[in-house]
Amino acid sequence: MNNIERRDAQMAYISDKQVMEEQIKSRKLLQKLNFMDRGDFAGIAEVVKELLGSSDGAMINPPFYCDYGSHIHVGRNFFANYNCTIIDVAKVIIGDNCQMAPNVAIYTAGHPVYPDTRNTAYEYGKEVRIGNNVWIGGNTVICPGVTIGDCCVIGAGSVVTKDIPAWTVAVGNPCRVIRKITEADRRLLFRIEEIDDEAWQHICTMNGLETTV
Repeated sequence: MNNIERRDAQMAYISDKQVMEEQIKSRKLLQKLNFMDRGDFAGIAEVVKELLGSSDGAMINPPFYCDYGSHIHVGRNFFANYNCTIIDVAKVIIGDNCQMAPNVAIYTAGHPVYPDTRNTAYEYGKEVRIGNNVWIGGNTVICPGVTIGDCCVIGAGSVVTKDIPAWTVAVGNPCRVIRKITEADRRLLFRIEEIDDEAWQHICTMNGLETTV
């Protein structure tokens, strides 16, 4: 097996010339994206679509950093805020309606622990999967091999080292589940503050819900 095949099989591999050649296209696109007029939303969206492996209406606020781009697959209405970094040695698969606050980092890459082994330049990538309707708070780090379930909220500053189950709020370093998300959260805005009546009526209309004002 060559090193590209080894990388894509999530095995130990070396970033040789053939591997690095795959990054040239993404680096050129990142150069273009990160120096575009920040007000050119349509132009940014076009470059994002070209950069990512698959997407549907994705929007990224530059600057953005990744290794390949082609290994990143996002669903409908994906949004990443400023200074997002995705080290996509392995695939990063993200569902619909996911939002990332500034400075989120997703790492699929890793290195052997033992120094002599690590110094041979062998490394690896392990896939990261994020479900639908997930909100990732600012300065969160998601480590290799992690799966985050549907409808989760990951608190700001978290370091996610293990899988997070669906419909939970999780936070911390290491990131841990602190509670489930329930129907009682539906109208909450910030802590115990509720969404005002005018906005809530609009939300109910948008979601086909009976207005409870």
